[in-house]
Amino acid sequence: MNFYKNYFELLHEKIAGVDSNLLDQAVDMIKSTIANQRKVIIVGNGGSAAMASHVAVDLTKNAGIRAINFNEADLLTCFANDYGYEHWVSQALKFYADKGDLAILISSSGSSKNILNGVKTAKELGLQVMTFSGFNPENPLRKSGDINFYVDSKGYNIVEMSHHVWLLAIVDKIIGKIEY
Repeated sequence: MNFYKNYFELLHEKIAGVDSNLLDQAVDMIKSTIANQRKVIIVGNGGSAAMASHVAVDLTKNAGIRAINFNEADLLTCFANDYGYEHWVSQALKFYADKGDLAILISSSGSSKNILNGVKTAKELGLQVMTFSGFNPENPLRKSGDINFYVDSKGYNIVEMSHHVWLLAIVDKIIGKIEY
C-alpha cells in the first residue's frame, strides 16, 4: 500500500478518535476561565512549544481570549539555567500565573519532567489544568489534569498533529465557525 494513504488513514483515525464530550468540556473550561477574567497559559517542548505558540495566538487574535505561552528564548534559557530545565515551567508559572488561570500543558510522551513539575505547581497555585499526551497509556501526565487528552500512538508527529488539530478545533468551536 501507499505510505501516504496509510499515514493519513492512521492520522485520521487518531484525530477522529477523540471524545467530543471531552472537547466540549475543554471549550467550557476555557469559556469559564475567560468569564472569570483569567487567562490561558499554554506550554510545551519542541514541536509542542510551536503548537502552544500557534494556539495562544489563535485564541488571542481569532477568539478574543487572553492567552500566553513561554517560548521566549531568553526566558526559557534564563529559567532553565537558574532553576534547572526540569523546573523552568514551574518557575514561569510562579511568575506569570494568577489563581483561576488555565494551564494547558503538552508533552507527547507525558513524561517530560518540566511539564509534570508544571502541573504540580499549577495545582498549588490554584490553576485549572488541561493536559495533552501520547505514547504510553500509563504516562503520568495523562491522569494529572482536570481534563486530559491522550493519543494512543508512539509516533511523535501523529501525537503532535492530533493534539494540534484538537486544540485548533477547540478554538474554532469557541469562535463558532469552521471556516472564516
